[in-house]
Amino acid sequence: MARRWRDLTEAQRRTLLTIGVVQVAMAGAAWTDLALRPREFVRGRKLWWALAILVNFAGPLAYFRWGRRT
Repeated sequence: MARRWRDLTEAQRRTLLTIGVVQVAMAGAAWTDLALRPREFVRGRKLWWALAILVNFAGPLAYFRWGRRT
């Protein structure tokens, strides 16, 4: 049975909110970097990276690790 928000303890709620904020911040930073970075400094197509960033923590981390050229 799925747990509801009201069933969670205060610590569990804070943890989930923190994880959510970190996820959104990482995705926002990755999308901002992708938008401002010239095409020649991105490995692959920008559209594919923009979609990959949607994948939880893995997308932004992959973009920052493998998607950018220096």
